[in-house]
Amino acid sequence: MEFIYLIIVVLLFFLAGSDLIVGVTNDAVNFLTSAVGSKVASFRVIMLVAAIGILIGAVFSSGMMEVARKGIFNPGEFYFSEIMIIFMAVMVTDVILLDAYNTWGLPTSTTVSIVFELLGAAVAMASIKFMMSDGGITIGQFINSSKALAIISGILLSVAIAFTFGALIQYFARIAFSFNVEKRIKYIGAVWGGIAFTALTYFMLIKGAKGASFMSGDVKDWIELNSLSIIFYSLIGWTLILQFLFWIFRINILKIIVLVGTFSLAMAFAGNDLVNFIGVPIAGYNSWEIFSASGSDNPDGFLMTALGGPVLTPEIFLVAAGAIMVLTLYFSKKARSVLKTEIDLSRQSEGIERFKPTWFSKLLVRSSLKFSNNVKQYLPDSLTGFIERQFEPVKENKRVVDKPAFDLIRASVNLTVASVLIAFGTSLKLPLSTTYVTFMVAMGTSLADNAWGRESAVYRISGVMAVIGGWFLTAISAFTVAFLIVLLFFYGDLYAMFGMVVVVIYIIYRSHRYHQKSTNIVDEDVQSVRSLSEDNIAEQSKITIITNLQKVIEVYGSIINALEKEDKNELKVLKADIDSITAKTKYMKDNINVIVDKLRVGSVDTAYYFVQVLDFMREMLHSISYINNPAYVHLDNNHKPLIKEQIDELKQFNIILEELFSKITSSIESCDYTSRDQIQSIFTQILELIELSNKKQIKRIKNGVVGTKNSMLFMNIINETKYLSLNAVNLYKSQRDFVIVKNKK
Repeated sequence: MEFIYLIIVVLLFFLAGSDLIVGVTNDAVNFLTSAVGSKVASFRVIMLVAAIGILIGAVFSSGMMEVARKGIFNPGEFYFSEIMIIFMAVMVTDVILLDAYNTWGLPTSTTVSIVFELLGAAVAMASIKFMMSDGGITIGQFINSSKALAIISGILLSVAIAFTFGALIQYFARIAFSFNVEKRIKYIGAVWGGIAFTALTYFMLIKGAKGASFMSGDVKDWIELNSLSIIFYSLIGWTLILQFLFWIFRINILKIIVLVGTFSLAMAFAGNDLVNFIGVPIAGYNSWEIFSASGSDNPDGFLMTALGGPVLTPEIFLVAAGAIMVLTLYFSKKARSVLKTEIDLSRQSEGIERFKPTWFSKLLVRSSLKFSNNVKQYLPDSLTGFIERQFEPVKENKRVVDKPAFDLIRASVNLTVASVLIAFGTSLKLPLSTTYVTFMVAMGTSLADNAWGRESAVYRISGVMAVIGGWFLTAISAFTVAFLIVLLFFYGDLYAMFGMVVVVIYIIYRSHRYHQKSTNIVDEDVQSVRSLSEDNIAEQSKITIITNLQKVIEVYGSIINALEKEDKNELKVLKADIDSITAKTKYMKDNINVIVDKLRVGSVDTAYYFVQVLDFMREMLHSISYINNPAYVHLDNNHKPLIKEQIDELKQFNIILEELFSKITSSIESCDYTSRDQIQSIFTQILELIELSNKKQIKRIKNGVVGTKNSMLFMNIINETKYLSLNAVNLYKSQRDFVIVKNKK
């Protein structure tokens, strides 16, 4: 029996490794966003700084492990076998939950997830014990419910405080520095640096080092009693040191602030949040050690009272966990997806918005505009004019690739404000979440920095609300899933445990494949836009058009075959292909400003015809989509199929469309546009054939040969075929004009 539980401990550590990977993937956004978004250094340098912070913080984390053993439930009320079921359920739930958030690219709180998983699992086990008892016990005696309530209040507190302070500090920082940072940094840069470094010093002492098992209580007490002195002398000392370094070595003070801030947040993350990933497996290991040392052979009758006492965490576990986190940072693509979400929501420039506007975001933006206009009426024009000049962006070279999402001023404010709030909240024993604070500070600074302009505000606010909603969903889903898995493990015994581990492995594998595929698609789209230039745009345009024309006519023929065979699965596969091509074309159209910026001055006509090419290409893809989707719905609803006469007519359309597309393709490929009359002649034949088919269909309807659903589908296909061929001809003409104008340059 003891050997079985040893295997469970091994499984816990296996799950801990997976949890470290998925957890760090999500929490990396806390300490990397500011550095990566501002491009303070190369990605490798940023990762190196964060890695050092993580390794140091991991060693400091030993004192925080007790939350997994006794922070949420009372271990002395549970038997050894019950404790192991709770821990297994928590780890399985945590891996699945965090991996789902990573796949969606949404940041969430690992603290909230682990707390509510422990709570849900403990409540489930307590409920089982309550139902199996003869009375005399209550569920409340098993649970430390005050911790859960503190976390919930911390969510609301973190969101409100972090957003407000981030917005206020950024607003005044921008007024002080404006966007022309280089001009004013030499006068007030050292002062700002002194404030920032003081905050980061205090943060590392209060938040980063307080969990270190090797730090004595006297040292911690001294830090707490002398906090004001530490702050005062740090402010004076850092200001003088930074001013001296600027005078002598001309160092970039802002870069140092951002890199040190990244280090301090990474250290604090590893020091305090490592418990979220390995606290439960270590608690399981401690439980097994206690049970083994007791000499008991009854896991169902041995109470885990000893687990409530102080237990030191072996340093080897901490170092190994730190190493896994560092490797994950370097190799995880999902971490970059989560990063991208926060950076996109806070970037200074406009671009493609991931989130759709909601009624709430529209109402909030509208109300904010009215409030702002009302406030301006009561302020002197000279004051409002001065403030508006500070927020005027510096003109940049639009041809610069990979511009920072925001500047170093905002990055330094993000890190400084987040560090101060987390350190201050910790000193007051407030349950401020690192994720919530860093994310909401970044959103507040974005708002104050005019990054949420009228072109993007409704989308950004929707994104923020989606993330915040996800935080609450984390708590609910963590509690519910952990609760259900405990029931599964209790009644399914070891078979359920081992089976669930296999399910976890499969889920992670599938989500990894899905994320990798979607990431590769996005990377290809981004690369296709970045690779365009004045010299190769004609060639790239030609390749894209030919590829899409060939795909469209191939899909058209496949739709007819699927309708003839009544194969709805084939239509479902075709829909995925069409959506993929449409998404690529949409990405190019949405980034048309980037493409146009790459063209030389005076290339207005070239850009105009290129935009037309994209428009007609998108219309063609819409037409083939409007053919495929109704066809799928028709078959899926088991309506009567098209009759043989209708299928034969559609095959005639396919033959003549193939001829049209072949002419257009060969003409574009050879850049020989003398086939215009032949193409127009084929198009005229298509129109005549459409008119003839419509008349035949009307006759079939009058004779009662076909029903309503049949007629709707067939006439829709005929109508979209007309638009498909028309847009193909227009595409040909626009590409011809594009090439002619381009060759004249």
